[in-house]
Amino acid sequence: MGRAYQNRKESMAKTSDMKAKVYSRYGREIYVCAKNGGTDPAANLSLRGLIDRAKRDQVPSHVIDKALTKAEGGGGEDFAPARYEGYGPGGSMAIIECLTDNPNRTFGDVRQAFTKTKCKIGTQGTVAHMFDHVAIFVFPHDDEDAVLEALMEADVDVTDIEDEDGKITVFTPHTEYAKARQALTGAFEGLEFEVDEIQFVPQAYTTVEGDDWELFDKFLAMLDDLDDVQNVYHNVELD
Repeated sequence: MGRAYQNRKESMAKTSDMKAKVYSRYGREIYVCAKNGGTDPAANLSLRGLIDRAKRDQVPSHVIDKALTKAEGGGGEDFAPARYEGYGPGGSMAIIECLTDNPNRTFGDVRQAFTKTKCKIGTQGTVAHMFDHVAIFVFPHDDEDAVLEALMEADVDVTDIEDEDGKITVFTPHTEYAKARQALTGAFEGLEFEVDEIQFVPQAYTTVEGDDWELFDKFLAMLDDLDDVQNVYHNVELD
C-alpha cells in the first residue's frame, strides 16, 4: 500500500499546485470540522490531525486561526460534504469529495468535468467498492513490532503496516482513525506524523495513454478549478 499512497501524493501535487487554492480548501475543511466537532484540538482528534496536516503543507497560521474563529462564532456558511463517483478517461475510476453550500451547483460543476472529458458520472457506490477507505499514518520509527503491539493493545484493527527507510506506515479502516491516532501518540512520546489522514486508496491501478491521457489531465484540471472540490482520488498510475 505504500506505493499506492505515493501515487496518491503525486496526484495531490498535480491537482493542488496553487497555494491560494490549498489555503482555501484547508480553511473550509478546518471550519467544518471545528463547527461539527468542537474547536478544541485536544478534544477533537480529527481537527488536531487536520491542523497538523495544514501546517505540514505550510498553510499560514492566520488561515487556520480565521477558520477556528469563524467556527467558534457559530455563524457563517453551512457547508455539507458531497461525494461523486464515476468513470474517467481510458476506463479509469474517480471519487471526488466536496464541501458545498449549494449541492445543485456543485453537482452540475462536477458533472460538467465528467461530460466535457468524455467521462461518465455515476451514483454513489459506482466505483467506491474498488477503493479501500483507510486511515494512513506515516512517521519516523525503527521498531515495527513495538508499533504493532501498541495498536493491538488499544484494540485497533490494523489493515497493514510497513517499515521502510526508517519510517513506519500504518493502514487502518477509516472508522479506526481516532483510536489509532490516540494509541500511537500515547505510546510514543513526541511522535510527529508525516502523514495523518483518511483517503480512498485504489485496490488496483490502471495506465492511461495517448488521447486518454490528455483527457485525464484535462479532467483533473477542471476539477481542480472548482472551489467546492476538496479531494480527488483515482486509480491511474502516475509516472
